[in-house]
Amino acid sequence: MTMRTVHLPVAAQSSFESLVDLGISAEAHGYGRAWLPETWGRDAVTVLATLAERTDEIGIGTSIINAYSRTPATVAQTAATLQESSDGRFRLGLGPSGPAVILGWHGEEFERPLRRTREYVEIVRMALSGETVRYAGDIFQLGGFRLRQGPPDEDVGIDVTGMGPKAVELAGRFADGWHALMFTPDGFEERRQDLQRGADLGDRDVDNVRVTLTVPCCALDDAEHARSLVRQHVAFYVGGMGTFYRDALSRQGYETLAHDVYDAWQAGDREDALDAVDPLLDELGAFGTPEAVRERFAEFEAMAGVDRVAVSFPRGADHDEIESTMAALAPNHN
Repeated sequence: MTMRTVHLPVAAQSSFESLVDLGISAEAHGYGRAWLPETWGRDAVTVLATLAERTDEIGIGTSIINAYSRTPATVAQTAATLQESSDGRFRLGLGPSGPAVILGWHGEEFERPLRRTREYVEIVRMALSGETVRYAGDIFQLGGFRLRQGPPDEDVGIDVTGMGPKAVELAGRFADGWHALMFTPDGFEERRQDLQRGADLGDRDVDNVRVTLTVPCCALDDAEHARSLVRQHVAFYVGGMGTFYRDALSRQGYETLAHDVYDAWQAGDREDALDAVDPLLDELGAFGTPEAVRERFAEFEAMAGVDRVAVSFPRGADHDEIESTMAALAPNHN
């Protein structure tokens, strides 16, 4: 059965407590896991550590932390500590992020993202085993240390995000899960073939690679406002976050649309960008009245190859709109 999870909002909330409260609310609504992305706002580790202390059952996880701003050893230490503090409820999601964040925020060159992600996965997994780490990669060479406290009692699942063919292949070959973001149903199905190829290359069963599909959602009594929030959210990512999402949609057969959105946004023509993204909204998200959103979300859950569907929220949604959407899609909704 497909598990419903939730992405805590990537946009800045009014306070740290407000963000943590949304995670507590997700547990009350019966969601299986609360994921937290890390961009240029509050750091994921502090928030998840607090959430682990204030909840009892809901899983917690990063989706994603990037593979540039911390060393793999630091990520392994963090994963082990969060697994211990949450009594085995932590799952690690990582990936390269994109050049806009890595270069513009962290000041690091966005070099060899796939190779770097692979080496992160291998080093983190080695460190979490409790054995002495000895690793000679193309990017990282390290050895002679192991976790001082020993391995976590519960294994930490390691997921990676990926949008292009080689990135998804990497997930199938090396990771425990794949996080899919900004995919139409047809685009997702095409990338599933890459996941299968990666599993074959790694001599693994693709059914053991957990697939989490992230869907932007907004459920409000005011259906038009819900749609406008998702519309702005998608346009921002395609137009304002470098070429990463533009190129992902181009690979899915929407090259002209993706470039129109990107070019308009970059030129400062926000309304033109919003208009250009309109034809794609129904393929990417679930928005409208609570009943309509539940029906659309169920269609995403029914897609072949999806193990978990994560509810994400438009970056412009306020606290009440996030709560409304979370309640409408709650696993224990009556």
